[in-house]
Amino acid sequence: MAEPKLLAEALNAVLRASQLPDDRKSLVVGDDFNNGLDLGALLCSLHSTGFQAAHLGQAITELDWRLSDETIDEDNNNDHRDPEYQKGMKCKNFLECTSNLISSGARETISFLIEHKLVDVLVTTAGGVEDLIKCLAPTYMGDFAMKGAQLRSTGLSGIGNLLVPNDNYFKFEDWVVPILDQLLVEQKNEGKLWTSSKVIARLGKEISYPDSICYWAQRRATLKNEQFSTTPTYCPALTDGSIGDKIYFHSFHNPGLVIDIIQDIGGMNGEAVYASLSKTGVIILGGGLPKHHICNANLMRNGADFAVFIYTAQEYDGSDSGARPDEAVSWGKIRGNADSIKTWAMFLDGFEFRVHCDATITFPLLVSQTFAPRVKTEGYTRDRADSN
Repeated sequence: MAEPKLLAEALNAVLRASQLPDDRKSLVVGDDFNNGLDLGALLCSLHSTGFQAAHLGQAITELDWRLSDETIDEDNNNDHRDPEYQKGMKCKNFLECTSNLISSGARETISFLIEHKLVDVLVTTAGGVEDLIKCLAPTYMGDFAMKGAQLRSTGLSGIGNLLVPNDNYFKFEDWVVPILDQLLVEQKNEGKLWTSSKVIARLGKEISYPDSICYWAQRRATLKNEQFSTTPTYCPALTDGSIGDKIYFHSFHNPGLVIDIIQDIGGMNGEAVYASLSKTGVIILGGGLPKHHICNANLMRNGADFAVFIYTAQEYDGSDSGARPDEAVSWGKIRGNADSIKTWAMFLDGFEFRVHCDATITFPLLVSQTFAPRVKTEGYTRDRADSN
């Protein structure tokens, strides 16, 4: 007699009634290539593809929304309708990138953003500043399985599956040392006080290659009849890389050059503090020191209004590189109200959604659907005139 009861319980467990989501956007549907090959349609379908693709789709939507002009409510007073007021309300975008991305082809994506003044502040590592080296000599494709000892014996250095010939650094030395000499002359004769950002600006003015990030960061521009200034570029650890090696050896044969870090922390924090009525957004590509530098600057204004984090690090070792955006909220580096926390690691109703993917894959796709459509390249010609 117990069997019918047990069978009923088993059936009830297996065939439990469903409570379906009432939102049609919850349906899982991928792109149908029978409709043709369309990059825009493919990326639009990410929202409903699931897994990490859905989080990329959400990041595209949120970033695209943040790049749009603020809507004017009917209740707003006439001052809010003033074009100059509206210009001041636009989001100020901080971009962080690590040196490995500059070594990769993602450099061209970042250079595009700087050239067209689509980001307002750039923070990178010393290796990021070495964007300049790629103007002097190329980087080559290799393989992740390359043997270090063999590469060393042939004068090649590996960056993941990329190869950098040592000759590239010889060319960089030949180019940068005379500039360091001149910086020292101006320090002694004119009393100039150099900072990392000022050194980067000078190097950007000295280089004559329009594919360089540093080149475009130091050029003013007129886009859509609007004047844009240079893009401040900060590197809190300028000595941690090849350029640091050059500064080190330079200190022996021509000592005395001073690079002040105090001015730059004031400048960097001021970028956030004096953002006026603008909202601020942080776009983080990778982790480490530059990631914290941007987030900490936004702490000075009680947090950024939105954040997009693209990284592969995990939070389990307590590192800042792998820290979740919610940890930044606890420090006041990202604002804690739900309307503001529309991040790559997105928080809704207490749930956390994160994507872990290589930025060389995701960031160009993200830019193709957000920043890039805002640039009219038809008839556009690059101005190679110096910014002075």
